[in-house]
Amino acid sequence: MGLKVENVIKHFGEKLAVDNISFEMKEPGAFGLLGTNGAGKTTTIRMMLGIIKKDSGKITWNDKEVERKNVNFGYLPEERGIYPKTVIYEQLIYFAELKGMNKEEAGKEIDYWMKRLKVDEYKGMTAEKLSKGNQQKVQFITAILHDPELIVLDEPFSGLDPVNTELLKDVILELVEKGKYIIMSSHQMTSIEEFCSEVVIINKGKTVLKGRLKEIKDSYPAKKLEISTKQDVTSYIKELGMDIEKNIDNNYEIKIDNEEQAHTLMKNIVANNISIDKFELKRPSLNDIFIEKVSSDKE
Repeated sequence: MGLKVENVIKHFGEKLAVDNISFEMKEPGAFGLLGTNGAGKTTTIRMMLGIIKKDSGKITWNDKEVERKNVNFGYLPEERGIYPKTVIYEQLIYFAELKGMNKEEAGKEIDYWMKRLKVDEYKGMTAEKLSKGNQQKVQFITAILHDPELIVLDEPFSGLDPVNTELLKDVILELVEKGKYIIMSSHQMTSIEEFCSEVVIINKGKTVLKGRLKEIKDSYPAKKLEISTKQDVTSYIKELGMDIEKNIDNNYEIKIDNEEQAHTLMKNIVANNISIDKFELKRPSLNDIFIEKVSSDKE
């Protein structure tokens, strides 16, 4: 099983929206599809799901060319896709029937997921009466109601407060544990780091980085050190020529030139019988890497 995108190209008139993109999702889990606004993410997603046609290249799901009829997918688009004047329960039934579910089966799943996502009190209301966050949760239900194999989530946490963000994260983790293939597209890089083992970053329709997230991050040297001590160690830091970016109650964030410099600092502090509560070398975050790759691609 798996999704494979090979040398895919898509034009809209004279505009080249997707330029020879390739990536592969070989096993269940979460995969990050990242890019700036207008980078070609949504176009790529819609081609993967057979919603729009590619100009050239190949997209396969379980070794079969992608068509709407042979991919059991769930799609949470970034834009709102529910009907504002229609009662929530009625439109969930409608979306379920579009996916081939009968009313009885759909009703059971709707009841389960509305309770699970704490929106069951709104089932008799029209969508326009719900907050943006609750509309997002209803739309998420439409994406997973029919138990799809492949789930694409475009900005899944949009409009959600911290409590409901955690609720949705728990559900996504459950789906991963059930062996679902989940593609996540988000500008919230911390969420991508939390869920995704592999990522692809696209910019202006081209791939600028792809691979296993841990390997990508490990390829970057540590540039910062976080250290917490029982007493002020500013003098030890400055004598090694390092810059202190932040210091709150002896909790330091320090810019370093190399890891050896950081270990020398630790030896000096320990040699003077000062206790260290925390010592952590910090490699660039996915957000840092994303900004670097997209910025360098503009030059």
